[in-house]
Amino acid sequence: MKIQSIFKIGLLPLMAAMVVGCGSPASSNTEGSTGTSPTANTTEKKFKIGVSIPAADHGWTAGVKYWADEESKKHPEVEFDIQTADTPAKQITQLEAMGTKKMDAVVILATESAPITPAAQKLKDQGIFLVNVDRGFTTHFEDIFVAGDNKKFGTMSAEFMAKKLNGKGNILVLEGIPCTVNTDRVEAFKAVFAKYPDLKILASQPGRWNQQTAQDAMQTMLTTYKQVDAIWAGDDDMALGAEKALKAAGRDKGIWMLGGAGMKDIVKRVMENDPMFPANITYPPSMIAQGIQEAVNALSTNKKEDLKNFKHKDVEVKIEMIDPANAKDFYFKDSIY
Repeated sequence: MKIQSIFKIGLLPLMAAMVVGCGSPASSNTEGSTGTSPTANTTEKKFKIGVSIPAADHGWTAGVKYWADEESKKHPEVEFDIQTADTPAKQITQLEAMGTKKMDAVVILATESAPITPAAQKLKDQGIFLVNVDRGFTTHFEDIFVAGDNKKFGTMSAEFMAKKLNGKGNILVLEGIPCTVNTDRVEAFKAVFAKYPDLKILASQPGRWNQQTAQDAMQTMLTTYKQVDAIWAGDDDMALGAEKALKAAGRDKGIWMLGGAGMKDIVKRVMENDPMFPANITYPPSMIAQGIQEAVNALSTNKKEDLKNFKHKDVEVKIEMIDPANAKDFYFKDSIY
């Protein structure tokens, strides 16, 4: 097993987490790290940090909540306020409350990019240090942005599918929620497919990175399109939903799909050469831990007046292609996701 790969995809088993101890999943073992978390010798609270994330409505966001909780335990010097929201409206209310509480920093993984951007801007205008993780705001005003390269994610996905289809075939696409992550992935994917005139995207529907929603969307598309060679789900929860739709329609033979994010159940099937899942792409929910660590480090190493002039920093979380040859390095059966 490669410990570095564990942190890249956020699939660390609980036992491994205990062994690692106070080492952050986003420290020396993760690309884009800028240092290790400060060690606290006292439980005196020095800072207040809010963490605003989506509710655990699918596997990846459940992983986000797990890693946020795990990282917060490593900083007894910080008073954390970790909030989850199942809608943009609820997240906006929570962010407003964090502003009222005068947090020193807030780490935000948006439910949706557009509606959360103004609420985040208000926090920034109040002088609160801002870390944005994964789903970017519609404009860049945050102090630190932590995310995987989603354009690369889309490009890698399309290139793999184009090669496996030998440049010819019909595919269906499941998209995520309205946010910068989805936009970057889909636009990059379509840019690659545009180079292959014999590769056709028959339809593209929102699965919202949710298994049931993806299943419903796929059922509708399968009813309309009778000749489908492959599916780009772009997310492992959506891939499982699409598979249920294929089985219900009796069309789960001769069609394969590409998901993404490194869910252990899908990685296992890649490792076992399941024809339905020939590959996968990593996208670790543990990046929220890196965002929290970045906030702690910034508060610990800068005077409050210096944070007002903090130079914007982008932190890229590396993503990788998983195939049968390397899948064993990314599979951890006891992991949270």
